Amino acid sequence: MGRVYNFSAGPAVLPEEVLKEAQDEMMDYRGTGMSVMEMSHRSKTYDAIIKEAEADLRELMNIPDNYKVLFLQGGASQQFAMIPMNLMKNKVADYIVTGQWAKKAYQEASIYGKANKIASSEDETFSYIPDCSDLPISEDADYVYICENNTIYGTKFKTLPNTKGKLLVSDVSSCFLSEPVDVTKYGVIYGGVQKNIGPAGVVIVIIREDLITEDVLPGTPTMLKYKTHSDNDSMYNTPPAYGIYICGKVFKWIKKMGGLSAMKEHNEAKAKILYDFLDESKLFKGTVRKEDRSLMNVPFVTGSDELDAKFVKEAKEAGLENLKGHRSVGGMRASIYNAMPVEGVKALVEFMKKFEAENTK
Repeated sequence: MGRVYNFSAGPAVLPEEVLKEAQDEMMDYRGTGMSVMEMSHRSKTYDAIIKEAEADLRELMNIPDNYKVLFLQGGASQQFAMIPMNLMKNKVADYIVTGQWAKKAYQEASIYGKANKIASSEDETFSYIPDCSDLPISEDADYVYICENNTIYGTKFKTLPNTKGKLLVSDVSSCFLSEPVDVTKYGVIYGGVQKNIGPAGVVIVIIREDLITEDVLPGTPTMLKYKTHSDNDSMYNTPPAYGIYICGKVFKWIKKMGGLSAMKEHNEAKAKILYDFLDESKLFKGTVRKEDRSLMNVPFVTGSDELDAKFVKEAKEAGLENLKGHRSVGGMRASIYNAMPVEGVKALVEFMKKFEAENTK
């Protein structure tokens, strides 16, 4: 069995050349006689790996000097607590709830202070992004929180909300490095890497320096203070060393591909192939309002649970893996992250055409 086209939402497809490089270095990383998996994180060799990864990420995203880059653990879900613990000085925060993960972040923040749900698209199963041009932003809000790309529902903020001068915090787990981004518009921009950047186990937090202080909520554990990790260059304890090494390789791959504007073009071209087919198909239809469609996650349905299940099964037999939708919504979902080649999307559409011909009268 060769490589399949892997449409998983995360852990997800990685660039083949990155996997091959890791394979070549598995037993002996650059003459050290050991694998990066076995290496002390305090060694000179590893120090160079993590520093270079950070430098490449800074270059890719054009991260200003007054922002810190932290490589942490605990996934995006741990940030749901870390953010209020570190930033909720007035004990008030505004949340825009556009999916499962924003909802979980909002619920978590409610433990630490007053979390206000100032907009939501739950009324239509999160199939759109609410208008965020004039929201009831709380006067004393410490920050406004969004999940920028909604993996489960396939929606994406095309315009950032008007926060009326308040700090913006954004979870970009499933659109990380998929297009150029202006980091200065955010106080905190963070994401788990297991969708677009690397293996599960690393979360990257890009945070403005003035937000990193000792002034955190009482009872905040040492490990959950941004200052702990910032003061120690993500080396307070053993970092997810191997995961960071793979992320570093992916940053180099993106640079080689032409950076984030080239990635955006590549991603738009791929998504267009799939969305164009969905818009003209008689059997399949997309579930998201057109102007809010994600470039990364494309949910679709046939309208019949039975046919959906048949589609997923036959697609798997054809080497198209992980197309089943999230258990909370059903249907299908194709995640077409940076590393998904255009051939994969074309193969999917060809299969969908064939399936439609065989299953419509």
